[in-house]
Amino acid sequence: MLVFSGCSTKGQASPVENGSENSAKISGKLSFYTSQPEEDATKLAAAFNKKYPDVNVAIYRSGTEEVMAKLQAEKQAGQIQADVLLLADSVTFENLKRQNLLQAYKSPELGQIPAELADPDGMYAGTKVMATVLATNTGKVKTAPASWKVLTESAAKDAGIMPSPLYSGAAAYNIGVFSRTDGFGWNFLQAVKDNGMAVIKGNGAVMKAVASGEKSYGMVVDYMVAREKAKGSPVELTYPEEGVPIITEPIGIMKDAQNTAAAQAFVDFVLSEDGQKLAAEIGYSPIRKGISAPEGLKSISEMKIISGDLAKLTDEREADKQKFIDVFGK
Repeated sequence: MLVFSGCSTKGQASPVENGSENSAKISGKLSFYTSQPEEDATKLAAAFNKKYPDVNVAIYRSGTEEVMAKLQAEKQAGQIQADVLLLADSVTFENLKRQNLLQAYKSPELGQIPAELADPDGMYAGTKVMATVLATNTGKVKTAPASWKVLTESAAKDAGIMPSPLYSGAAAYNIGVFSRTDGFGWNFLQAVKDNGMAVIKGNGAVMKAVASGEKSYGMVVDYMVAREKAKGSPVELTYPEEGVPIITEPIGIMKDAQNTAAAQAFVDFVLSEDGQKLAAEIGYSPIRKGISAPEGLKSISEMKIISGDLAKLTDEREADKQKFIDVFGK
């Protein structure tokens, strides 16, 4: 058994182990900022507290772009309050890494996470796989579409809805990817707009609109559709034939975290077998090897993925959002 040092081991494996003795040594407040739905974040904190009962997890939850705005405001004020972040996408974490706001931590659990889904410098690691798919209301759409192009066709005239990249990190990532993918580009997004696509704040609101029948088609993260379908709502999800953009909801520790020990333990738990089984139970596709996706969702190996250059997506995110405003309005 290793002994917990209580200090950050930047860029190295943590000495923290999951035994009850070491768990008892980790305590205090852990400030956790996340874009996860509130219910899921609460379940995660509760499961972590079963292993680390002396840690008080304080959750701040909002859309990724609003969480980033809060972090920047705290930075300007001289003290970032967050210890650990769990936000939508790697582009967001690349931005934080460039600002030197993250500390390196290579969890001992990383050996079970695909290397390409974790930062090689240890600044962040993916925690799950979430694809943006087409959701349809089965009361209004009898045959599920095969292609994203349905959003530009008469069948979806004034019947589609998507989340705003000004609020949702997943949506911001999607806009970056679609606008740079052959066969799509800004011409596709303009055609979607011209076909009457509505834009709403986040993925949850998109799902609600499709499930209620207010809209027939939605661009939304896959786990929400599977979860809504399991409740008995008249919805179906389609992984379009051209492929799907995916995000990995990475986790990372702030450079000036006040409780680094608890933050490292939290990262370890999220990536651990127990943490990943919890993710699957909640309804996400886990990222850890050997744990299956929940019923109704594809695993990453089953998906056809469309993606973009991470550096370029990071460089041009703000320009992409401005272009989105130019096309869709605020």
